[in-house]
Amino acid sequence: MSALVMFDVESLRPELGAPPPERIIAGDPRFTTWNFDEAAGGLYAGIWESTPGHWRIHYDEWEFCQILSGESVLHEDGAGSIHLKAGDSFVIRPGFRGSWEVRVTTRKTYVIRV
Repeated sequence: MSALVMFDVESLRPELGAPPPERIIAGDPRFTTWNFDEAAGGLYAGIWESTPGHWRIHYDEWEFCQILSGESVLHEDGAGSIHLKAGDSFVIRPGFRGSWEVRVTTRKTYVIRV
């Protein structure tokens, strides 16, 4: 087995999901997730995509993201909003509270440490 993992969405069946109904603020967002790698100790890497919608989020984990396509707004409770587009990279730290608003279907890569 190779120590190199390529992110090829054609090579893996995605997981389909959505935010819990009680967290939805607007729309009917649907998630597609390709989790390409998982390591002991709670480390995950892959690609996530969401259709338009707006929902509440709370992070207990650390996550690095890079937006590949689309347009979203990340709203942090008490701290304002950040508009996200292709090429933007950021880290969400544990304890983040706010909402994720997908305006145009958004795809991102992620690395999560639980």
